[in-house]
Amino acid sequence: MSQRATRLLHDALLASADFPERAHKPAVVTEGIVHTYGELLDSAQRLASALADRGVVRGDRVALYMDNTWPCVVSVYAVLMAGAVILPVNPQTKSAKLDFILEDSGARALITDGHIAHEFLPLLDRRHDALIVICSGALPDARAIESFDEVVRNAPMRPPCAGTIPLDLAALIYTSGSTGQPKGVMQTHQSMVFAVGSLVEYLRLGSDDCLLCVLPLSFDYGLYQLLMAVHLGATLVLERSFTFPAKVFARMREFGVTVFPGVPTIFSMLLSMHRREPLRFEQVTRMTNTAAALADATTVQLREIFPHALIYKMYGLTECKRVSYLEPELLDAKPGSVGKAIPGTEIFLLTADGQPVPAGETGILHVRGPHVMLGYWNRPDLSARMLRPSRLPGERVLCTQDYFRMDDEGYLYFVGRSDDIIKSRGEKVSPVEVENAMLVLDGIREVAVVGVPDELLGQAVRAYVALQPGCAMSGGQIRAKCMALMETFMVPQQIVLCAELPRTANGKVDKRALLETAIVELERP
Repeated sequence: MSQRATRLLHDALLASADFPERAHKPAVVTEGIVHTYGELLDSAQRLASALADRGVVRGDRVALYMDNTWPCVVSVYAVLMAGAVILPVNPQTKSAKLDFILEDSGARALITDGHIAHEFLPLLDRRHDALIVICSGALPDARAIESFDEVVRNAPMRPPCAGTIPLDLAALIYTSGSTGQPKGVMQTHQSMVFAVGSLVEYLRLGSDDCLLCVLPLSFDYGLYQLLMAVHLGATLVLERSFTFPAKVFARMREFGVTVFPGVPTIFSMLLSMHRREPLRFEQVTRMTNTAAALADATTVQLREIFPHALIYKMYGLTECKRVSYLEPELLDAKPGSVGKAIPGTEIFLLTADGQPVPAGETGILHVRGPHVMLGYWNRPDLSARMLRPSRLPGERVLCTQDYFRMDDEGYLYFVGRSDDIIKSRGEKVSPVEVENAMLVLDGIREVAVVGVPDELLGQAVRAYVALQPGCAMSGGQIRAKCMALMETFMVPQQIVLCAELPRTANGKVDKRALLETAIVELERP
């Protein structure tokens, strides 16, 4: 691939035109259907032309509120080819949060799925701006909504000349924040192309690999599986989720999956199934994990399922995609470590007042590299908290706000977070956001949300709830109401009913005291 072919995120797909033999190679398998690189290029160019014809220009944000489907894959590359910015939104996102993201980002277009029309249709009635809406699947009976299939079929295969350069925004990825409102992480073509190249380098991947993705493309770990596969000219087996493992296993065997990315929840499910009936995937050569650290004992057991796989422990955050990785050969030599800096980057620990931290002591992790975000969309205050002046004039480094130890060889060991963000099922959950949503419910007087250790989820979301006088709601009833208000991964797995919530001296809810209090009534799903 030429140097020109790696400047922009979608150049890897465009480069497929230079390799006629690749045009017929499987690019993505969705619902068991094989789609070639030629099909992906054709469909993406047509949709890009259609977006340009409807007024989408360089820098416009296009929301992708979709499941893991072929139209979603096409949309990712079409938006980039049009010079616009992909704005992935989890399809579990409810109407109120979707409205905030569309409004905050100033989205120009929405590409979505018909089966979630009940969430986005009310927004169209309230919005007065000219939002372009293209819908895959069953078309809702509503004004100004176009069919995805018809738009692609009727558009000319005339890729727009958007004039994009590497410094332009490629993606705006919203992530939960401690303030209760999600914030948009700005990543450029340059930063994402670098990240993709660094990932495939340390994972030792090639064009013959076949990657599995059961994680949402709205989750950056899922999105990068697609970006890496296309960058390599490899194949991606894309599943909607891991809800039906037997179907996923059948596809893995049918298409020869060699790379299995997951989060601790998925690996816990695998081990549970393995104990009931042994699993073995000999063709898998790479197994990657992020979100929360895998226990060393879990890693040993996973070797029974993936006997020929290199197992990678990693740490990252949306603000720079990936920070570190542990070489598979060092799993036993470096127990508990999440590794060293990814290729082409630098990491170091500082105290709260910016002083270097000696090896073996705890400090705040800082990251240097081309993969660091530009900042948060419309949030200079939060950007300044995360992006700090570097030792080099004019440079900013990422302050992760997470505490680590580093040994004398540069390997990291996670100690803890400096905020109260919960990592559950591989997703970031803001306690404030959950609390605000629950306080809307009739009958709830006060609520405090915390994360508690959980073997399956990494952390479980626990809500301590004080009810209004005379209200007799159960934990199960509260959870049912929450399901209608927020994404599944945000709904508390545990409800603790309390007469009163303890307070600190200044009147705030004392969450530490809650965690130390004996639980009288704990309701689980």
